[in-house]
Amino acid sequence: MTTATGGATEVELAIGGMTCASCAARIEKKLNRMDGVEATVNYATEKAKVAFSGEVAVADLIQAVEKTGYTAAVPVVEPPHGGPEAAASEAVDELAPLRQRLITAVVLAVPVVALAMIPALQFTNWQWLSLTLASPVVVYAAWPFHKAAWTNLRHGAATMDTLISLGTGAAFAWSLWALFFGDAGTPGMTHPFELTISRSDGAGNIYLEVASGVTAAILAGRYFEARSKRRAGAALRALLELGAKDVTVLRDGREVRIPIGELAVGNAFVVRPGEKIATDGVVEEGSSAVDASMVTGESVPVEVAPGDAVTGATVNAGGRLVVRATRVGADTQLARMAKLVEEAQNGKAAVQRLADRVSAVFVPVVIALALGTLGFWLGNGSGLTAAFTATVAVLIIACPCALGLATPTALLVGTGRGAQLGILIKGPEVLESTHKVDTIVLDKTGTVTTGKMTLLDVHVADGQEKDEVLRLAGALEHASEHPIAQAVATGAAERLGALPVPEDFANIPGLGVQGLVDGHAVLVGREKLLTDWAMALPSNLVAAKAEAEAKGRTAIAVAWDGEARAVLEVADAVKPTSAEAIRRLRDLGLTPVLLTGDNEAVAQAVAAEVGIDQVIAEVMPEDKADVVKKLQAKGRSVAMVGDGVNDAAALAQADLGLAMGTGTDAAIEAGDLTLVRGDLRVAADAIRLSRRTLATIKGNLFWAFGYNVAALPLAAAGMLNPMIAGAAMAFSSVFVVGNSLRLRRFRAAA
Repeated sequence: MTTATGGATEVELAIGGMTCASCAARIEKKLNRMDGVEATVNYATEKAKVAFSGEVAVADLIQAVEKTGYTAAVPVVEPPHGGPEAAASEAVDELAPLRQRLITAVVLAVPVVALAMIPALQFTNWQWLSLTLASPVVVYAAWPFHKAAWTNLRHGAATMDTLISLGTGAAFAWSLWALFFGDAGTPGMTHPFELTISRSDGAGNIYLEVASGVTAAILAGRYFEARSKRRAGAALRALLELGAKDVTVLRDGREVRIPIGELAVGNAFVVRPGEKIATDGVVEEGSSAVDASMVTGESVPVEVAPGDAVTGATVNAGGRLVVRATRVGADTQLARMAKLVEEAQNGKAAVQRLADRVSAVFVPVVIALALGTLGFWLGNGSGLTAAFTATVAVLIIACPCALGLATPTALLVGTGRGAQLGILIKGPEVLESTHKVDTIVLDKTGTVTTGKMTLLDVHVADGQEKDEVLRLAGALEHASEHPIAQAVATGAAERLGALPVPEDFANIPGLGVQGLVDGHAVLVGREKLLTDWAMALPSNLVAAKAEAEAKGRTAIAVAWDGEARAVLEVADAVKPTSAEAIRRLRDLGLTPVLLTGDNEAVAQAVAAEVGIDQVIAEVMPEDKADVVKKLQAKGRSVAMVGDGVNDAAALAQADLGLAMGTGTDAAIEAGDLTLVRGDLRVAADAIRLSRRTLATIKGNLFWAFGYNVAALPLAAAGMLNPMIAGAAMAFSSVFVVGNSLRLRRFRAAA
């Protein structure tokens, strides 16, 4: 995808082969060294956004990336064929190579570890069976680590892959030497289960269980991490799936059904009640109420008539419309919102993996210590065998099996507990944001409020009964498809049960409905509808209507038999848990901000009800991400909670995106955390759980290194026997898993 802006050309490249955040930094540095090139590379989305000018071509950019040891290509963004099943199948295929290596490693490594750690299983020549089983693990299953380590070495970098490759390679190489040139290949050789510190020449020791066990454990960690890792294109696919797939166009007075891709600007197309509007256009015939909440976030349906503009992917909730297409394809509002989501995802700073940060320091220290150990033993005349024994032992003990488990085990337990509480955490990269956020931006419709029109109050004229008003008005409104009418009908049915069936029902476009209910001539709709029938609201109903409208609610007049009887208040009701949720968010040190496309009066009324001081209202859907950017520019770390397509770009732009699980797929895919129940109180629990999970991961990493670092002096002194190496590996893994399991005790706030 290539665009030209301000004399510079912008291109997005899909990058392959990155294993850590330092890879992204290396590619970025290489690209930025080119004349006229400005690039940002995102490890999380595996994409590079490059602006270039002058004589540089896209092929030059791809070549520069490939010279750095990675792959690059211009991605083709297309809606998935075959729906969700195809998308799921695609996700499975991406994990297949890693899963195959993991299965191979686990199946072969388990007997190797058992033979080494349990002397009773060590039959004659057991060591040769161990070699046979361990070889495919170290060569085939661990190949991605060796390949990445070689790439890092060529560019003078050291990551966790370097540590794994060095440690497993050293353990395997030493075992080969001991088996073929030392005493370890002797029939009847055993490893006694002794955690004693003893100096030996290493000729009788093999470390195949370390090489295969570490590989299996770290592959397991990588697999679980990859499964939970956010897939960059999911939000875009969800947005593209939201649009209509085909459309009914008018040709020579006939209706013809065609795929959406064949629709052109200027075509007239038909939208029946309940159908999605195929693309952006202008109404030519008919009038209706359009439910645009999925795209705009506004809770009140929009009345449209000839000459009014409509947006693609919104739903026609009323009568038949004929629309003239004004924008199609990439020019539509839906496509522009997809582009905003894409830009926000690519612009989000790449999150460094904690293990790689630690490895960047730890690996060079270990290598320096190994070289120092080699020099010391050679220098004091102890001989080449003793020197190499101590040196390899340093590399073996420094390769921590637990390091690969530190993040994924905590994430698995944390996400599992979160799922029980209605919280879905997308991956480890989102956790670091949770302890930094200080501002939480809340979408109004569907997040703080229910997102659907609700009958909130009934005001009656003197001498009238509320139940009678609801019985007659609800019966008439039940025959209408209008969302406001349905709110009245639902409210009446919940209070009274079965309602009468109206006769001579008629819809009056833009004004309301009329009909006969139990012999009464009933009118329900705007005040103007009553005025047209020479009926006026009494003073108490005029005051009630004005008060309702001041709160941003919709006031509906009810009359029958020539007299105005009542005013009904309908609005998007505040969720009963929202005020409590705001209090909990404040207790976590967050400043709440209400963000909405609704008018100022509605927003202020909702904010006052739930206890929010800062309100940003009347924001266009495409401007929500800009609001988040402005807050970030002021130095705030922003969390965003939303549920609509209009929130997707802002969710992606925010430092932490929390999507309501009751919302649209596009919002859920763009968010970092999903709140399954749609209860805003869960947002506070989600942030608390994420912070606890992050703290657990940091603790795991500390102990994963701690156990091994403690044994480094023994290795350097030549006193490391295989049992010490195996025990350090086992104990560190057990501790990490046990520490992660403590997350199961996390409880939602009372």
